Amino acid sequence: IDVTFKSTNPYGWPQIVLSVYGPDVFGNDVVRGYGAVHVPFSPGRHKRTIPMFVPESTSKLQKFTSWFMGRRPEYTDPKVVAQGEGREAQPG
Repeated sequence: IDVTFKSTNPYGWPQIVLSVYGPDVFGNDVVRGYGAVHVPFSPGRHKRTIPMFVPESTSKLQKFTSWFMGRRPEYTDPKVVAQGEGREAQPG
């Protein structure tokens, strides 16, 4: 793999962003999870674990609509995953 990196802001860079999709019970591709991990600067072999998450609807109406339609909420721009704002864990 040959990769070239370019950025105007080196903070938190570079990252690999994953969007994982899979079939639901009806055979539709739905989001199974998103994740991001920083790429090591040093050459060589590296092993990384990528924490994954699934976005949740913000209201009960959206949750019901999502369940009824069989579609989970998903991001329109996967770059959002590389940013940490607004993704704090909510208590159980």
